Amino acid sequence: MFGEILDWMLTPMLLLWPISLVLTWVVAQSIAGKPFDRALEYNAGALAQLVSVSNNRVQFNLPLPARELLRADDSDTVYYQVLGARGEFLSGEPDLPEPPADEKVVLGEVLLRDGEIHGLDVKIAYTWVKVALPNARPALVQVAETMEKRSVLATEIVKGVMLPQFVILPLAVLLVWLALVQAIKPLNQLEERIRARKPDDLSPIDAQIVPLEVAPLVSSVNDLLMRLKDSIATQKRFLADAAHQLKTPLAGLRMQADLAQLEGANTEELKLSLRQIGRSSIRATHTVNQLLALARAESSGSAMPLTTCDLADLTMTVVRDCVPRAMEKRIDLGYEGTQPGAEGGQVAGNPTLLKELIRNLLDNAINYTPSSQEKPGVITARVLTDPFGKTLVLQVEDSGPGVPLAERELIFQPFYRALGTEVDGSGLGLRIVLEIAHQHNATISMEDSRPGQLPPGARFSVRFFAESGAAANA
Repeated sequence: MFGEILDWMLTPMLLLWPISLVLTWVVAQSIAGKPFDRALEYNAGALAQLVSVSNNRVQFNLPLPARELLRADDSDTVYYQVLGARGEFLSGEPDLPEPPADEKVVLGEVLLRDGEIHGLDVKIAYTWVKVALPNARPALVQVAETMEKRSVLATEIVKGVMLPQFVILPLAVLLVWLALVQAIKPLNQLEERIRARKPDDLSPIDAQIVPLEVAPLVSSVNDLLMRLKDSIATQKRFLADAAHQLKTPLAGLRMQADLAQLEGANTEELKLSLRQIGRSSIRATHTVNQLLALARAESSGSAMPLTTCDLADLTMTVVRDCVPRAMEKRIDLGYEGTQPGAEGGQVAGNPTLLKELIRNLLDNAINYTPSSQEKPGVITARVLTDPFGKTLVLQVEDSGPGVPLAERELIFQPFYRALGTEVDGSGLGLRIVLEIAHQHNATISMEDSRPGQLPPGARFSVRFFAESGAAANA
């Protein structure tokens, strides 16, 4: 950053310096020429007064003092020329060029132009003098001077202006460099403090000792550090809970394996140990799968690919997949509500994660809904559309024991399972549902499905923003 700022400050300065030199030379030429131009105009006017008419002829008498004025000095040569009414040469330098033929004649006004004589550039002052002769054109008086003194004066002006800049420019570069070093010093100190930190030090950076311009950056870094600290703490807690949850089925596997290896174990005991080993392995596999699902849901974030999903179609697909397990427990599992393809039944989301959300809600309902042949449990999945609020609602309703008010906030925490139940689960299903809902900007709520009755049942509702206009409620 130091080098880039220095480049952006010094490059324009170094580029503008030659431009300044050229402009100074042009201005110096104009300034240097003005006093000499005025002297030429004065001389031309003075010579014009010496033009007279005598015996019907134009005459020019140049006295000695006037000749002294036109004498060449050490630097430049002065030429003059006088032409009569018929263009005849009267006095001066015959080779001095005349004004352009198409130029308008202006009487009594001294004009200036550039010219050349004997291969030398000259500045010419000329004027037309009216003569008192019939049908005669004005007489022409011209005074020319070479350009040496003008060039010398312009060079002196440029030297006077530009030479100090050869001293000022390096001094300015030095001052800019020192100023940048001083301005960057707080950033260097901040870098040293950050480098000196220990890897596990995620405490906020002190924003009081940094420049005001860097304070927003430090504030953003502090916010990132706080979120990173929370994320690491969550991961540590999650790993600790996961290790604890996996410890139980693994310990059961080891215990049943030890029992099967005891001497004198009969066939029935071996079969019982194998069944217990199978249950423990299923439980461990389910826990690992749930952990992977939760990790996938939490890591989706803003990079999650979104497509238009038909929520009713996804729900019916998951319901069909869950029917065999529900039939094993003699549970009446069904679907009602919006049909696939209906207007307003679409939501922008990830179909894989949405299926995982629906499956966990149904698995949770199947796990906690008691059922028997005499009194089968009932689970209903439905998708409803709201034409006014432009929302899409997914509901999973069961006839189970419900959730006490005191535990309704706790059931969404990882590894939490309701007390007093013998359900074999990981305690991660509803946490996965909550995480996926957040990824889709959806809200989730829970209430009794049969208020005032025993058992009260439970109804989980997930509300999405519909992607298109909603249809009427089904």
